[in-house]
Amino acid sequence: MQPIVRLRSAVCLLGRFPALAGVDLDADEGEVVLLSGGNGAGKTTLLRMIAGLVPVHSGEAVVLGHDLTRDRRSHRAQVALVGHETGCYDDLTAAENVEFAVGAAGRDRADVAPALDAVGLAPLADVPHGRMSAGQRRRLSLAIAVARAPRLLLLDEPHAGLDAEGRAVLDGLLTSARDDGRTVLIASHELDRARALADREVVLTAGQAHGALDARGRAVVPT
Repeated sequence: MQPIVRLRSAVCLLGRFPALAGVDLDADEGEVVLLSGGNGAGKTTLLRMIAGLVPVHSGEAVVLGHDLTRDRRSHRAQVALVGHETGCYDDLTAAENVEFAVGAAGRDRADVAPALDAVGLAPLADVPHGRMSAGQRRRLSLAIAVARAPRLLLLDEPHAGLDAEGRAVLDGLLTSARDDGRTVLIASHELDRARALADREVVLTAGQAHGALDARGRAVVPT
């Protein structure tokens, strides 16, 4: 079975700087992969490249069967990226933001209410994004991802800004995503919590993936 994500010697330049300097990475269906590494290691760029938001300059990058070196947009309806910015509109309510996002992705608007309920935002459905706290906005980003039902979920420091209840909600969503056969890549500095959720850990240093570890921190040798 072809991996959901397959990278071989993938290079991404930000200006003239190689933010990713030849990454090899596989992620299978229903797998949760933790991306760890220090600031500037390339975790965010890797997620953005897989999402098709920045180009692959050389190497091989196939995501959900789509060759990103030829077309980095054709797979986007099947991918959700939850990053540092919510991408929501301040003057729209929580429900309206989710409805807009799912409509743009071609999903059923009937999924809006269940998605808000899944992240504990149902009581705030009519509250504008601009009046929400940082943690509530983070939950709204997760609600949009849930409603879009992506095959591939990309999370960049998803626990940041969440209270204890929000973190528990996120952990439950990750477990449900795995159970549903979705693939999750999560970039995080909160290694203890993220390792408890992940099947495997890939360590990035200076734009390169230097090895893979399982959830117990043991080395994994590719076959």
